[in-house]
Amino acid sequence: MESSIERRLKAIQSHLVPATDDTSISLIRSNPTAGEFLQGQGFSVVLPEKLQTGKWNVYRSARSPLKLVTRFPDHPEIATLHDNFEHAVQTYQDYKYLGSRIRVDGTVGEYKWVTYGEAGTARTAIGSGLHYYGLQPGARVGLYFINRPEWMIVDHACSAYSYTSVPLYDTLGPDAVKYIVNHADVQAIFCVPTTLNTLLTFLSEIPSVRLIVVVGGIDEHLPSLPSTTGMKLLSYTRLLSQGRSTMQPFCPPRPEDIATICYTSGTTGTPKGVVLSHANLVASVAGMTLSIKFYPSDIYISYLPLAHIYERANQITSAYYGVAVGFYQGDNLKLMDDLATLRPTIFSSVPRLYNRIYAGITNAVQTSGVLKQKLFNAAYNSKKQAVMNGRKPSPMWDRLVFNKIKDKLGGRVRLMTSGASPLSPDVMEFLRVCFGCLVMEGYGMTETSCVISSMDDSDNLTGHVGSPNPACEIKLVDVPEMSYTSEDQPHPRGEICVRGPIIFEGYYKDEVQMKEVIDEDGWLHTGDIGLWLPGGRLKIIDRKKNIFKLAQGEYIAPEKIENVYAKCKFIAQCFVYGDSFNSSLVAVVCVEPDVLKEWASSEGIKYEDLGQLCNDPRARTAVLAEMDAVGREAQLRGFEFAKAVTLIVEPFTIENGLLTPTFKVKRPQAKAYFAKAISDMYNELSKSDPASQKSSL
Repeated sequence: MESSIERRLKAIQSHLVPATDDTSISLIRSNPTAGEFLQGQGFSVVLPEKLQTGKWNVYRSARSPLKLVTRFPDHPEIATLHDNFEHAVQTYQDYKYLGSRIRVDGTVGEYKWVTYGEAGTARTAIGSGLHYYGLQPGARVGLYFINRPEWMIVDHACSAYSYTSVPLYDTLGPDAVKYIVNHADVQAIFCVPTTLNTLLTFLSEIPSVRLIVVVGGIDEHLPSLPSTTGMKLLSYTRLLSQGRSTMQPFCPPRPEDIATICYTSGTTGTPKGVVLSHANLVASVAGMTLSIKFYPSDIYISYLPLAHIYERANQITSAYYGVAVGFYQGDNLKLMDDLATLRPTIFSSVPRLYNRIYAGITNAVQTSGVLKQKLFNAAYNSKKQAVMNGRKPSPMWDRLVFNKIKDKLGGRVRLMTSGASPLSPDVMEFLRVCFGCLVMEGYGMTETSCVISSMDDSDNLTGHVGSPNPACEIKLVDVPEMSYTSEDQPHPRGEICVRGPIIFEGYYKDEVQMKEVIDEDGWLHTGDIGLWLPGGRLKIIDRKKNIFKLAQGEYIAPEKIENVYAKCKFIAQCFVYGDSFNSSLVAVVCVEPDVLKEWASSEGIKYEDLGQLCNDPRARTAVLAEMDAVGREAQLRGFEFAKAVTLIVEPFTIENGLLTPTFKVKRPQAKAYFAKAISDMYNELSKSDPASQKSSL
């Protein structure tokens, strides 16, 4: 017999309008644990929250709707990063773990590997060495060098002996490094010879530092420090041997202890120290294991900065599953060679690189001749239909066309992930077809221990960032000043807010800024604007902080427009600018040199150097025309099109102050850097069409 609650649920269900544009029918069912209700939407479930509006607007992953994940379901005993690595050492002791390419007679050769067991022994020696030099539990340890095996070993040592790691981007200038070291009271710094040179310029200004360890340095070649500094300077190998001769028992952290302080690169102001506990990081990664599985047979290439939370989370996941991690040489220009040698199965990157892969392949196809172009298009369309319909594509197309493309990443990639900024739906679809593997996009922040949401492996729809990490819940809060509300049709919109065990402990020594982003109910306000698509998928559509208003009152989200223009074959990098004094947008474009030269050759245009070609009005016209075509295809609104463009040769870099270490444009700095170019473009526009500057409607 049916119970009364079951009859009531059936009655409620009969009044619901089923979803018409999605295969996942909405269901309401009882929560057997709490006796409450939840509404299923395919990839997410919606829970009631006590709000003034009474809306059902708190979303959780359909994989764990009744309880937010805090531990690995298969290994609930893993509560800290130390537990996680100890589990790896015990389970995968003789498996390959950390790999780097070795030089023989000046030539870079194959990868040489350290096993999980060997890495565990080195971790104990480094931690014991730090104890030998007087570091007490809770001491902050700086890591000031690029990805390499020693980075991970030092990080594991910090976890085993309750030290707090403080990653430092190797590209940070002296002022930022000095600020972070002093702000976090760092006592020991691991560096390499190049970053040691930076430290030597301000040793007297970082009084908390007692120990500097040089990775890859030779003791006899290290400079002697004045005794007045009170610092010890030694090589990594020496610290390792001292630790081996004075081995200490572990001093394991508690879940609530601080694991790391990650200083956000920030586009303005001084860096903020995001405090993350062991519990935060374990919850974040554990939640993702419900949807993404790695295996001990997997090989991962590490080249994204380890100082960034995206790469840190990937490393924690890799250790949990016993994955082999191969490091790049340290030179992005040689990354393709590293990929060919390592032949990874997992490739994590950012849209900037995926856009370059997309542009490179499409440009090669367009210039390959009519027959090859027709063959590629036939192969692409056939395989796309199969992929989108969940069918197995014909292997013929891979043999004829796509295997050559797959070989660019080593030929074995089974999983690609994208994060840090939005990936164009067209580029994601292109990657799925060409590489024939799972391509998943995620969304997250340092303050949320990485992933807030990610795509499901069974989801073929593009243009969104998936459903909530099972370790958090998400809601959208009205932003009336931007006309985003939960009443919006056809989809509710608002600021993305996150709550759960992945939320950071606070900004180090900065309670004021923490209170600005976390409200009294524990919700972190991300500053990003999102909407809910059918199936409980989250789509990011805007940004509260980086928006500006044009003269006629239209709001502009420049990052969205830059991501559209990134698909233009002429564009390597793009900075879109506008303000409330002007009614249209302008853009500064760093060109793809080979593409622009090829265009000039086809047009019979003579030039002495690339700088001269960039200043040629015909080049600007051609680039703007291509940008317009890409913009129309992406359905930009009229006022979102750039009306003038300046072409430059010099790229936006960290060194010239235009990019953060995570490759985001520093907008205030870019505005100042290109002030003359911006002024010239607006002057040119006002002369050509004065009326257009009053209104672009």
